[in-house]
Amino acid sequence: MKLELVDIKGHIAEFSKDQVGSRIIQQKIENASLEEKQLVFDEVVVSVHSLMTDVFGNYVLQKFFEHGTTEQKRILADKLSGHILSLTLQMYGCRVIQKAIESIELDKQILLIGELNGHIVQCVTDQNGNHVIQKCIEKIPTHLIQFIIDSFHGHIYQLATHPYGCRVIQRILEHCDEKQVAPILEELMRCAVSLVQDQYGNYVIQHVLENGTAKDKSAIVNKLQGQVYGLSQHKFASNVIEKCVQYGCSAERIQIINEILGDINAQNSSNVLLKILKDPYANYVIQKILDIVEPHQRDIIINRIYPFIPTLKKVTPGKHIISRIEKYSSVNL
Repeated sequence: MKLELVDIKGHIAEFSKDQVGSRIIQQKIENASLEEKQLVFDEVVVSVHSLMTDVFGNYVLQKFFEHGTTEQKRILADKLSGHILSLTLQMYGCRVIQKAIESIELDKQILLIGELNGHIVQCVTDQNGNHVIQKCIEKIPTHLIQFIIDSFHGHIYQLATHPYGCRVIQRILEHCDEKQVAPILEELMRCAVSLVQDQYGNYVIQHVLENGTAKDKSAIVNKLQGQVYGLSQHKFASNVIEKCVQYGCSAERIQIINEILGDINAQNSSNVLLKILKDPYANYVIQKILDIVEPHQRDIIINRIYPFIPTLKKVTPGKHIISRIEKYSSVNL
């Protein structure tokens, strides 16, 4: 028997909290007539607060933010009012808030997210709340979320080294204007050397290297100058050094290579070079260098590596290096 919405009239909220029932109602809402939508809405709105935090009910409310009338969305937004913080921190409620931010008019967006003012850091470091803050940054005009940016000041290291905070900082770098981003970058630069060695912070620095201005990229390379050799052998920092090689300018790339390998035109420091080649992390930096440098520079580096081939064949990182050399050489090692 195929259920129609009229068949479950009087039991809509109950069905919304059932896995199968919720799915049926969601599908119906997508193509329902105005009368049918109103039938569902009239029952849903009475139980809206219990549905927002329900494992299945929340999806029905999300569908109304997607496919409801402007008036229905407005009423639902009003129902959220006064509960934004608790819903933002709740597993299912945060999904409803995110959908609301995507769907409601700007004036309502501003009213609702204003309730988070003073609680931004709490939300950013919450497994549910961080998604709401990310959605605010992505969907609301940046000049209207300055209070979110301001809440980060003085907390950049704490947030950049946090599993959720690092994601939110990346969204700020992506979506906010130069004036808003400048103080964030200033704090990042002050602790760049520590961040590149952090399991989460390194992603923030990589993001700047991939997407930042030439000035920002140079600032990071300069911060790491003199420590590249050691950082190349670090589990997390080595990824950043790879990005420095990839996104730095030509002069900066040579600077990095010379720090890791010694002057590429010199023939000394063979033990230092072998250590790098055999390192489980630094070998990837060498591979990236071989991929990026000019052909004549690559030839010089490969010539310096050749004497170590027998030793490199005995260790896994060395085998990676040999494979990369063979990519650029007609000789089968």
